[in-house]
Amino acid sequence: MSEPLFIVGLGGTTRAGSTSERALAAALDAATAAGCTTQLFAAGSLPLEPYDPTRPERSPEAIAMLAALRRADGVLLATPAYHGGISGLVKNAIDFTEDMRQDDSPYFDGLAVGCIVCADGPQAMGSTLASLRSIVHSLRGWPTPFAATINSRERPFGGDGRDADPAVLEACALVARQVIEFANMKRNAK
Repeated sequence: MSEPLFIVGLGGTTRAGSTSERALAAALDAATAAGCTTQLFAAGSLPLEPYDPTRPERSPEAIAMLAALRRADGVLLATPAYHGGISGLVKNAIDFTEDMRQDDSPYFDGLAVGCIVCADGPQAMGSTLASLRSIVHSLRGWPTPFAATINSRERPFGGDGRDADPAVLEACALVARQVIEFANMKRNAK
């Protein structure tokens, strides 16, 4: 029996329970249900110090995140759309992958990366998703064909006596399934 796939989720905001964090958690739940092991980096577990390539010191959060990314079979990224782009918090966390540039598999080389974008209304979703996918490409990752774009204004994860939107949960699960399918293809090709 082979070892389960390891899927890392990175994203959210500094506010625990944000829509983007809940979307990322939903995608990771789908990966867990599919037999994967997962690790979430959001809110308090993302590095908060600015990435500085001239300083070798790293916070415990940055060290843990990089260690997980180095082991990952697949990655899920979730960001709020801030002013038509990804959040500074998520971009800063991704910038720490520069520490992986000398690895045998640098950055996200050969990894499927699922993208999730949340915005307070649909206008910023497209440009933010294009930006996130461009970043994944520049890090040698493979963005999944499907990406989830979620309108935060509609309270997609429920609240006030409402259940979560099944279509949103399915979109998050589909992103996870595509990451898993690609990771399995890569593993079986070896």
